[in-house]
Amino acid sequence: MIDDALVSGAEEAVREAVAEEVMPRWRRLATHEVLEKSGPHDLVTIADRKAEEHLTRALTALLPGSVVVGEEAVHDDPVRYEALRGPDPVWIIDPVDGTRQFVRGEDGFCTLLALAQHGELLASWTYVPARGDMAIARRRGGALLNGEAMTAGSPAPGAVLEVATSHPDFTTEDQKRALLGLRTDGVAPRPCGSAGLEYLRVARGELDAVAFSWESAWDHAAGLLLVAEAGGASSTIAGDSFTLAGNNALPFTVARDAMTARRIVELLQTGS
Repeated sequence: MIDDALVSGAEEAVREAVAEEVMPRWRRLATHEVLEKSGPHDLVTIADRKAEEHLTRALTALLPGSVVVGEEAVHDDPVRYEALRGPDPVWIIDPVDGTRQFVRGEDGFCTLLALAQHGELLASWTYVPARGDMAIARRRGGALLNGEAMTAGSPAPGAVLEVATSHPDFTTEDQKRALLGLRTDGVAPRPCGSAGLEYLRVARGELDAVAFSWESAWDHAAGLLLVAEAGGASSTIAGDSFTLAGNNALPFTVARDAMTARRIVELLQTGS
């Protein structure tokens, strides 16, 4: 199912949707075009909605029989998320990841797309339009950034581990305690920005790990495959693989290599 034509077709759909619906609105949003969802750190703009609608039309036409799990559509109808448990190929869409940055006129936002079936990630696209970057991963096919192979590598022996973590607004009290385990010698935790960009940094070897406490598939699917295909590893706090459909033990980590992932999990367990 994942052939070159499908990969290039999906890339073209992402670039077109962003060019038509996102970038013309960057730094030009009117006040009424930005709304809060669950709170001030959870925003939606007209660009999010229009880009997701555009991608939904294009991608379901590209792959007949496929369905879409998009952030904005699921917000309106949570039952749509159940498609991740079904038999059909699923496009997982975050039309603007890093909406707060987008609203502020910063360049730290991206569009995330992944294709999955039966809970298995098959391909992903991470597009950073303001910086001109496109990262593509295929299951067992490697990870590319602007056509060049990416390798996450491993942290230097004894180096302080830089870890991006969830914003406190998105953590329960138990998760906060677990994340406190990262406040130890040899680890430098910091709040995350756009999740998609943090995953890209891990895949490029610029960030050692992430530790996140929410599991929305549109935020994580593309990055999980991208890092895995760049040689990285992931684990929930319980030591299990992350499940797209949910019910994961949280927080979970995605890291440059398996040793780093195990180290982060041990620290999260200590904190909890």
